[in-house]
Amino acid sequence: MNRPLNKTSKSITLIICALVSILILTPIFSSPKTHWATIKRLDEKRETVLKLAAASAGASTAITVIPGDIGTPIADKLADISSYFIIIICAIYLEKYLLTITGGLTFLFLVPIACLLTALYLWTSRVSLKRLAFKLVVFGLAVFIAVPFSVFVSDMIEKTYEASIQETIKQAEQTTNEIEDSNNDTSTDETWVQKFLRKTKRTYKQMTEGFETMLNNMIEAFAVMIVTSCLIPIVVLWFFVWLAKTILNVDIPLPRPRSRAVRQ
Repeated sequence: MNRPLNKTSKSITLIICALVSILILTPIFSSPKTHWATIKRLDEKRETVLKLAAASAGASTAITVIPGDIGTPIADKLADISSYFIIIICAIYLEKYLLTITGGLTFLFLVPIACLLTALYLWTSRVSLKRLAFKLVVFGLAVFIAVPFSVFVSDMIEKTYEASIQETIKQAEQTTNEIEDSNNDTSTDETWVQKFLRKTKRTYKQMTEGFETMLNNMIEAFAVMIVTSCLIPIVVLWFFVWLAKTILNVDIPLPRPRSRAVRQ
């Protein structure tokens, strides 16, 4: 008599847990307010990327007004880099959406299903149901933690390069303003290059080196953003897939390069 009552009480407890997950935990963990700190950091990253894109595009446009082909190659490269920043912005928005989507997926579907499977296991004694429930919970938690953890790791790397990125933006904006001021100066009969060199107190060699340094710094900033916004989330997701595979002791197929068959 006690055994059916014990199963009934455990089943009711599991059903209550499923309802709590659906009615209470899902609204909490799928709400942007719960992830406000992570979303704030992603918004700050997005603003930095937009500033880099605007600075790169502005510098490219300003350099193209220089008479002759003195800055055309650099202007073309800066224009290309500016267009590539859209990839990083898309990755940032994807991370923001996944924060709430993974919370809803885990606590609205995976956890309740795991509770129901465990309740069925109590009455059927089928071990496969218990194992499947455990796998669903582990997989759901791994997916739920992946995005915040990747943002945390990215933030640590970005703090190392934050000063240099801000300096890159400042340098590009300053160069753009100097070029525009020199181009708008019609008070003398000097050439554009002479006006620019006089206003900035640089030599011709320093001017060209300054353009090259700005391009190099912009490439470095783009590389840092690609690593922190695109590569690290992929690596973190792969890590959690590997961790889930280890915990669950199941074979989760990962993509492998195809090998050509050797004919004899």
